[in-house]
Amino acid sequence: MTRLDDPELVAIEYADETRLKRRAGGYAGVGTPEDARYPLVEAVVASAPARVLEVGCGWGELSEWIARETGADVVATDLSPRMVELTRQRGVEAPVADAQDLPFADGSFDVVVAAWMLYHLPDLERGLSEIARVIRPAGTFVAATNSRAHLTELRRLVGSGPSTLKFAREDGEEHLQPYFASVERTDLDGVLTFADRAAVADYVDASIAMSPYAANLPEEIPLPFEARRGSSVFVARKAS
Repeated sequence: MTRLDDPELVAIEYADETRLKRRAGGYAGVGTPEDARYPLVEAVVASAPARVLEVGCGWGELSEWIARETGADVVATDLSPRMVELTRQRGVEAPVADAQDLPFADGSFDVVVAAWMLYHLPDLERGLSEIARVIRPAGTFVAATNSRAHLTELRRLVGSGPSTLKFAREDGEEHLQPYFASVERTDLDGVLTFADRAAVADYVDASIAMSPYAANLPEEIPLPFEARRGSSVFVARKAS
């Protein structure tokens, strides 16, 4: 069973953006009405921030989007030097940093964003504590993740086993409550449709959890093949 919080595996996966971009459609619903990035950005905009931090920024698209929509001073961090390089190319300030040990003073940001990355942290509670520390009083944390039922049909098809997410729709609020005064959740569910077997194989090959089981993909599968998507956005606020 693949552990998404294995530091060596995460380092390998995020040394290059190719596989990450291929699986982004499943995570964010890119190009669909269920794109969970829209309510995430809306939550950031609603907070009217002057300064925003994104942890685990990937190739920087979301940070650039937030900067454009808010006019805020946006800082993005990632453990991957390649992701930081790509983010800087978008004009966003981006130091290499570990979300479990953020190099910022207490209360440095109005909003912190973590999009589909908390389940990669070896020490989730340490990471959440650090995130809460750098948010000012009455500030906001916006986090996106998936349901453990996300792409169940695809996992069954290749026999990769149940989801191992440790920060998921089902328990995200429980993890956030010790650090924040209020927590709200918005769910976005939809369907990921694959026109042919090659498209299924391409997505499985890009998946961290499913790629070790790619050889199990049957030669004949029902087409178009559909797998349920399930993403959630949490908006957590600190006390004043």
